[in-house]
Amino acid sequence: MDAISDFLKEHARGDLVPWEVQKDTASQFNTTVRQIEEAILSMDLLPARYARNRTMIDIARQRILFNSTVAVVGCGGLGGYVIEELSRLGVGTLRVIDSDVFEEHNLNRQALCTFSSLGTAKVDAARDRVRAINPACEIVTLETRLDANNAPALLGDSSVAVDALDNIPSRLDLADACIGRKIPLVHGAIGGWYGTVLTQGRAENTIRQLYGDVKNAQGIEESLGTPPFTPAVIASMEAAEVCKLLTSDGSTLEGRMIFIDLFEMSIATFRI
Repeated sequence: MDAISDFLKEHARGDLVPWEVQKDTASQFNTTVRQIEEAILSMDLLPARYARNRTMIDIARQRILFNSTVAVVGCGGLGGYVIEELSRLGVGTLRVIDSDVFEEHNLNRQALCTFSSLGTAKVDAARDRVRAINPACEIVTLETRLDANNAPALLGDSSVAVDALDNIPSRLDLADACIGRKIPLVHGAIGGWYGTVLTQGRAENTIRQLYGDVKNAQGIEESLGTPPFTPAVIASMEAAEVCKLLTSDGSTLEGRMIFIDLFEMSIATFRI
């Protein structure tokens, strides 16, 4: 470890370690770029690709992000953007959960969907995208549909969960599992020009208060459709919530719900 530290210090540019140095260090010492990233952050150095984070997220907080696990349930309209942003942010481990494959109608709004990925499992596309963006991020792919029975196991040791689902019964199953595991849950929902975001705290029952005991219902996306910009906006707000929850910074949406109307460009906040 001392040899790795000496090598990194020698080749760092100030307190930034360029990606080429990170790769070369992993190769020279027969280890992984993930292990080298852990070493960099433990030395109070910063991988250079996070340089634009640092005025908001210092090295100590970047280290927290690296040591965190986030479960993203749903890899479609919301989930694709959430996965992209959390991997770029520097979250160390992502557990991505989805049973679906890409279909042609996903092309208008799902960030992970391309013509070449049609018919591909969404979790596989997520894995490939994360590896291309941030090879130091570990991605655990779980190609299954979340339900009340498997939800606790699928969440694993996650620090935060993200609801990027498209139906209410699965949202309720996820919310219940998060309560049982004491995991905060960031919830997003979209349809047409509209979207909502809220955070269910570790001991709260917010999602059931919001939706009641619905047995079989799709979200409003089913009837309103979704343009490409709505999931991008709501997913970005979900990613921001995750960042704040992990680093214990800023004000979160626990006890509040934001409603966004992109047609009128209005935002309303409600106590829940």
